[in-house]
Amino acid sequence: MTSTRNIYLKTVPPEEAVIRAKSRLDREGLLSTETVPTHEGAGRVTAGPIYARYSSPTFHAAAMDGVAVRAESTFAAREDAPVALAHGEGFLFVNTGNPLPKGMNAVVMIENVVQKDEVTVLVDAPAFPWQHVRRIGEDIVATELLIPQNRELTPSDIGALLSAGIYEVEVREKVRTIFLPTGDEVLNFLNKPAPRAGQVIESNSQVFKAYADSWGIDASWSEPVPDNEDALRAAVIKGLESGCHMVVVGAGSSAGSKDYSKKVFSSIGEVLVHGISVMPGKPTLLAVTDERSGFPGRLLVGAPGYPVSAIVCHEKILAPVVHWLMCKSAPERPEADIVLARKTPSRPGMREALRLAAGRIGGRIVAAPLARGAGMITTMTKAQAVAYIPEDVEGVEQGETLRAELLVPKGDLDRVLVHVGSHDNTLDLLANELMGLSEPLRLVSSHAGSMGGLTALKAGSALFAGAHLFDPETGDFNFPFIDRYLAGLPVTVVNLAIRHQGLIVAKGNPLGIKGVADLTRDDVVFINRQRGAGTRILLDHHLKSASINPREVAGYENEEFTHMAVAVNVLTGAASCGLGIFAASKALDLDFVPLAHERYDLVIPDAHMDDERIRTLIEVIGKDETKTKIKAQGGYETDLTGRIMKPGMGLKG
Repeated sequence: MTSTRNIYLKTVPPEEAVIRAKSRLDREGLLSTETVPTHEGAGRVTAGPIYARYSSPTFHAAAMDGVAVRAESTFAAREDAPVALAHGEGFLFVNTGNPLPKGMNAVVMIENVVQKDEVTVLVDAPAFPWQHVRRIGEDIVATELLIPQNRELTPSDIGALLSAGIYEVEVREKVRTIFLPTGDEVLNFLNKPAPRAGQVIESNSQVFKAYADSWGIDASWSEPVPDNEDALRAAVIKGLESGCHMVVVGAGSSAGSKDYSKKVFSSIGEVLVHGISVMPGKPTLLAVTDERSGFPGRLLVGAPGYPVSAIVCHEKILAPVVHWLMCKSAPERPEADIVLARKTPSRPGMREALRLAAGRIGGRIVAAPLARGAGMITTMTKAQAVAYIPEDVEGVEQGETLRAELLVPKGDLDRVLVHVGSHDNTLDLLANELMGLSEPLRLVSSHAGSMGGLTALKAGSALFAGAHLFDPETGDFNFPFIDRYLAGLPVTVVNLAIRHQGLIVAKGNPLGIKGVADLTRDDVVFINRQRGAGTRILLDHHLKSASINPREVAGYENEEFTHMAVAVNVLTGAASCGLGIFAASKALDLDFVPLAHERYDLVIPDAHMDDERIRTLIEVIGKDETKTKIKAQGGYETDLTGRIMKPGMGLKG
């Protein structure tokens, strides 16, 4: 059987992809020029040099409020022997911007003038010729070069042009483009759809549109194009016919049997790049149309379908090409050195974009890696920075320094609370409360499990960690593990809540699951938490108490990193049940089999207790309003919330 799948051409670095596109595009021939009113020209690029029509100012003008004088008449003035000047021939009153009266060549500021009587003033210091006078052409001289060609006009430029009598400007045409989302499973967001299994709501077109608006190009989009080669070709040709300089096809650029972008592009042009050596972003496709399209020399782009991959394509490929076409400088993000909070492996031979939750801890910017899936666009909404792991390494170690692009102003990192540790829904509640303060704080969290949080504290990679580690031998929470793994690091432990853990099961509990003994049944599939998570440690304790070998539990090896992810697995039928908090089951309208109560604490190094961010966090936790909201989530008790915990307190405090 012959495969209908595409074969990637040799992947190339994104910089090489940009060079290839530039080398095959005729910038001057592709974009024409147009004339626009000057007051609408900000952000546009001049098509040629612009010369001043008028001087500015067009007359000698007073630069200060005061009196206009002949400088020579004041030369004898001294503090102990002021010169008296008579109104009319000797001086005239002027305001800032007034034309300089005929015969006068200087202005004395009003505060340096003593009015002797209604017609006489005294000046006690000599004025020099053209003192406090804006002379004709001081700023702009008629006929001089005001703005050169290929200059992106700034707000200040608009003021200068109008001052020089330039009321219209010839500028380069905007790049026009259309985004064509593709896929039988893709739903038009304008219809406000409720997706069923196998369907997704189309959003990549609007991500691209937002980028296009920020770049200053004209962008439109179509409704989703079905997975059909002829339909896609017709949509691309229609976009070219409408005058687009660039057509972007969303999805369909990978190597699947229904990915038609390469076939379509090859039929009407030359493929320049099929695959860039960056993850996410690999399935990026670039081509240039030829005579077969009817519109030669236009750019065709196949953007990956996964949202984060598409963003990499937009930022690393399209942004530099589009700005080059418009003779603009491509946008550059500020950069900073960051210290990685966790060891992160990487695939050799591919540059990897690492989304990071970052904040300042001491004199360093510390960053914790977020989830790495190409389809997880929320990692971009949560990230403060992006770093790229080079192609020639197999990963980066905890504590290693990387150069990162900042997604937020550098000063914002001082307003970030970096949490690494166990996931809890209350952290999201706190994040929202902190952003509602008059001086907002941003809480960013890397879900590494309770043990991962303690490890991060030991490495100085977090301001605080959430933990709910139960020690069966002592019956206590967290402190036995703190003593073992954070020896020598003084910490303060603040309770966030007592929470209810149990088995999250489908609505109505159709399998009749009553406890951990049911996890060994043939008809039950479990979904677990990751190693090091307090919830997993709790599960292992209950399995041991019931004399159950983990290998007897189907699905024990399948891991998720949050309680909500466990609940989603149960909701979708991917698992029969999973251990998690009641709040997660309530949020998705699932049922819950109680198993244990546990104490969820925040572990804070004493070195950070005087940090304004930590003080604010503790203050917010202690508010009655916050406690009420925690309890409203369901499955939480707040009797200890905000209290400093000590060893041996257990659940009673």
